[in-house]
Amino acid sequence: MTILYLLIPLSLILLGLAVWAFFWAVKNDQFDDLEGPAHRILFDEDENDLSPEQRRQRQQAKSPETSATDTPDDQEPRP
Repeated sequence: MTILYLLIPLSLILLGLAVWAFFWAVKNDQFDDLEGPAHRILFDEDENDLSPEQRRQRQQAKSPETSATDTPDDQEPRP
């Protein structure tokens, strides 16, 4: 019976630590993307791994290349 005097406070301390760890994880955005890692493994190069700034830079780098080379077949390229 005297062991309960040790186990009850110990369990309350562990519960408090678990609650603190949960709120810390929520505050630090650990639960923002739950499905992303599961889908990311299926793709070789995934743009979700990049920051928004890196995505914009990659799209800007792609757009001049595609606009210069993509001309319809019925139009001649302009000199």
